[in-house]
Amino acid sequence: MKNILNIIVLTVFVIGTVSAGGPWPQPKGKGYFKLSEWWTVFSEHYTDTGLKDPNLTTGVFNTAIYAEYGLTNRLTTVINAPFLSRNYMNNLRSGTSNELIIEGESINTIGDIELGLKFGLTNPGAKIPISMTLTLGVPTGTTGGGSLGALQTGDGEFNQMLQIDAGIGFNLGGLSAYASTYVGFNNRTNGYSEEIRYGVEVGFGLINQRLWLNGRLTAVESFKNGDTAETVTSTSLFANNTEFTSIGVEANLYITKNIGISAGVAGAIRGEIIAAAPSYSVGIFYDMTK
Repeated sequence: MKNILNIIVLTVFVIGTVSAGGPWPQPKGKGYFKLSEWWTVFSEHYTDTGLKDPNLTTGVFNTAIYAEYGLTNRLTTVINAPFLSRNYMNNLRSGTSNELIIEGESINTIGDIELGLKFGLTNPGAKIPISMTLTLGVPTGTTGGGSLGALQTGDGEFNQMLQIDAGIGFNLGGLSAYASTYVGFNNRTNGYSEEIRYGVEVGFGLINQRLWLNGRLTAVESFKNGDTAETVTSTSLFANNTEFTSIGVEANLYITKNIGISAGVAGAIRGEIIAAAPSYSVGIFYDMTK
């Protein structure tokens, strides 16, 4: 049970992680800033064969700041910082006598921070913008928390991901719309498997572009070259050799010209070594480009 929890608890963060906002760098001196809450509670997970198994009910909550700021018209800094991360698991009781076997626990610490630089490979205003983003995953979270060492808010490894984004803006039945896609290679350390990540996103604006609705498909394909349980500790096994395909939807509503609120839901439609439950998010944002 300890190994199962270590494997799946923070893998769910991958689905909820905010990625750099498409191929469009921020204009020089402008930015986008968001304070959000992301959470999931699950009692099932996908096994390494893609089937579902039950597990002790576990919850993960992230309070994070996401920011993009244009250093030049083609170079943007990106940060995703979960400054408060909560991970808990319920009591484990006997299925026959209801006797308490293991008392529930929780931890509340900082999560793993992501730092990035996005560079526009095409000139600003290009019909089909293309950008490249380098993201560094800094292991600022906690590993091995709780009496069983099963509670974590980070994976304990420093990773580097290089990502290419491309997109296009267009008119859809009189509505402003956009589509974008990305592919990235994630190099992981400390015995973790390298990954290919890719996805597509489509969105359109309503109510004079005050309400934006979008849908996303994201996926992670593992090289499956990470260490196994026989050669590393259970903490190092955490979130290793993971694969999934996730779909999600999000709504962003501008309350004023620059300030708005957002809400979204996402979940894996297939997976290996990942939680089998949806995740949810709400947030408030400030958009300097409007």
